[in-house]
This record gives sequence, C-alpha cells and structure tokens, in this order.
Amino acid sequence: MEEVKLSRIDDAFERLEYPVEAETAATELEGVTLLLADGERNLGELVGRTNSDRFESADDLEAELHNVLPREAVGEPYQSEGEG
Repeated sequence: MEEVKLSRIDDAFERLEYPVEAETAATELEGVTLLLADGERNLGELVGRTNSDRFESADDLEAELHNVLPREAVGEPYQSEGEG
C-alpha cells in the first residue's frame, strides 16, 4: 500500500485524469494511505466522503478533501475566537 503525506497529496492527485468522477477518483485512490498529524486515513475513503460528484482539477479535489478532514488531522491548533 502506498503512503503519502498531506503536504505531498498533489503527487497522488496528479495521476488522475481530469475532469474525473468522484467515484472513479475514490476507487483509484483506494490503495493510498494518507499520513496525517493525528494518524492515517484511507485516501480513497476520504475522497468518497466529499460532497462533489466530479472534480475538474487536482486543486478542486484537494479543496474538497480538506472539507472532510478532521481539524486535528492537519496538525494546526484550534483557533480561539477570543473570550468575553
């Protein structure tokens, strides 16, 4: 099984031919493990959870992927809106 860091996700996405149906992208990426700050996830499963039916580009797919990642996965602390 292939492993890829979130910072290098574009390497995996560049292998797809765009535009691509979400179901096809999920199937193609099923064998890729995405390494995150809080562990790892199956990239194909994450792509399958996105709200899009189709991706026009790798950037489009990456933007949608970030919408389904848990906040702690990217390794950034929660931002406080301030108190009071």
